[in-house]
Amino acid sequence: MKAVVERVNAVRRVVRRVSPTTLLVRSGIFVVVLAGLLLAYPAQLFQPRTLLALAVVAALPAAAPRRVWPTFAALVTVGGWVLASAGYDRPIALWRLLAVAAALYLGHTLCALAAVLPYDALVDPDVLARWLTRAAAVILATWVVGVVLAWLGGIGDGAGFQTATVAGLLVAVGCSGLLGWLLRRR
Repeated sequence: MKAVVERVNAVRRVVRRVSPTTLLVRSGIFVVVLAGLLLAYPAQLFQPRTLLALAVVAALPAAAPRRVWPTFAALVTVGGWVLASAGYDRPIALWRLLAVAAALYLGHTLCALAAVLPYDALVDPDVLARWLTRAAAVILATWVVGVVLAWLGGIGDGAGFQTATVAGLLVAVGCSGLLGWLLRRR
């Protein structure tokens, strides 16, 4: 019983010391992950129990961003996307694909930020602004590349898919090479 009381007291101390910045980042994680889940899943599944389960999945990475929960939430989001497109025959809309990808990336990067922030951290607002600006730049660049590759996929009589696949592979290899070069440069 003494261990339980000590654990409860430790939780109380942590809750009293939580800074607004940390709370804001974790709230952002919840909102972004929930938005990604709602965009990915088909509307036919939105029953009260399903929405509660999706809210719990979105709350897990916000509560414990250092654990496995951000990966779990991303996999549940991707599973919902696959279920909607394959199981419910929802056509793949470019806007929805880009929005889900943006939500996945933003949730991931906010979890990375929350993982390094102590609960009682006093953070300059410029740090958050720079972090979110960098994330917005990555999302915008991804959207541009995604739209260009989708456009390339429509070129030709069926060879467009092959063109888009090769272009995507070249972009992936180029990004890997760039990351390797940047790591060696340090």
